[in-house]
Amino acid sequence: MGGRGLALGGGGLGAIVLAIIACLLGADPSSILEGTFPGGAEPQQQQPGPAANRTTGGQQDQNEQFARRVLGSTEDAWRQILPQQARRNYREPVLVLFSGQVPSACGYGATAMGPFYCPGDNKLYLDFAFFQELKSEFRAPGDFAQAYVIAHEVGHHVQNLLGTMAKVQRQGQNNQLSVALELQADCYAGIWANHAQKQGVVETGDAEEALRAAAAVGDDMIQRRTQGRVVPESFTHGSAEQRQRAFAIGMQNGNMRQCEVFR
Repeated sequence: MGGRGLALGGGGLGAIVLAIIACLLGADPSSILEGTFPGGAEPQQQQPGPAANRTTGGQQDQNEQFARRVLGSTEDAWRQILPQQARRNYREPVLVLFSGQVPSACGYGATAMGPFYCPGDNKLYLDFAFFQELKSEFRAPGDFAQAYVIAHEVGHHVQNLLGTMAKVQRQGQNNQLSVALELQADCYAGIWANHAQKQGVVETGDAEEALRAAAAVGDDMIQRRTQGRVVPESFTHGSAEQRQRAFAIGMQNGNMRQCEVFR
């Protein structure tokens, strides 16, 4: 789940960033605060992909350290949030770093797919080439944009723990349910950002980076760039506006109930 359709500083969001979020969403800040969802721990163990497919060097080491820090931050958040809000204990996913191709319980993954989560093995698969693509092709640079991508995939892991994924999968292939699942994962990523902000590790500008990334991987943006036209009925992850709004609502409220789309 996931795939294509998807250093921390100090300080809080503040009124300026709230206004920026509102402008990006085409809404009044108060409407976001009142709205509902539309329509440190130890770093987690890493499991590297095939050795022949992995790169080495300073940049790779920095990327791995960054991914571990973000994943550790999501663990801190969900270990508190899930028992409090869903009465479930949190079990950490395993991070698998790869380059090129990687086998998983969901089949072979490839760089072209982007980061993805496999519910069959509770693993989050990440190729750092996507981060460079996020910056150059999607024009969504920044550490917090990359952190949003990881937090989105962790959001799928939370869905798996809660049984939401299994419930959706039993319904068969359904684009509308797929979009709802992806938007909920975006909202859960926002909940993580809300927790990180309370811990004082989000600085002004970080929210903008995440919102820019959420918009960049919207189905309409990708379709317009790759095929020159938008086909809403084929959406599987949600539009740019939907993905921005989902993340913003999670970040504003920090409440899983605001992310509920499955009744």
